[in-house]
Amino acid sequence: QGQLQESGGGSVQAGGSLRLSCVASDYTYRDNCMGWFRQTPGKEREGVAHIYTGGGSTHVADSVKGRFDISRDNAKNTIYLQMDALKPEDTAMYYCAAGPTACGGHWIMPGTDSWGQGTQVVVSS
Repeated sequence: QGQLQESGGGSVQAGGSLRLSCVASDYTYRDNCMGWFRQTPGKEREGVAHIYTGGGSTHVADSVKGRFDISRDNAKNTIYLQMDALKPEDTAMYYCAAGPTACGGHWIMPGTDSWGQGTQVVVSS
C-alpha cells in the first residue's frame, strides 16, 4: 500500500476555514484517483471530494459543494481540501485515500486502495 499522510485538521468555529493536506508517495500519487472522505461514529463513510491527479479533474459532493474545494500540487505529490464556511455538521474524521475507491465512482482506476490515518475536524457553533 502507498503511504498517505494527512495534516491540517483542528478545531474551528462555525463559518471558519481549514485546509487539509495529504502527501503521497510518488508511486501512489501519479496518475491516480485521490480523494477525501469523512466519517463520524455510527455513520457511514462519506466521499467528500475526489480528484484524478493525472489530468486534474475533480468532483465535489453535493453536500459540500460551494464550500469545499479539492486541488493538487503535482510538484509536491499533495492534494488539498479547502474547507470554507464550515458548519458543525462538518465535524468528522477526515481521511485521505488513493486508488479505486477514491475515484468516487467518477473514474475507473485499477489497483488497490491506500488510506491515511485520518485528521480530526471539529466545528463548534
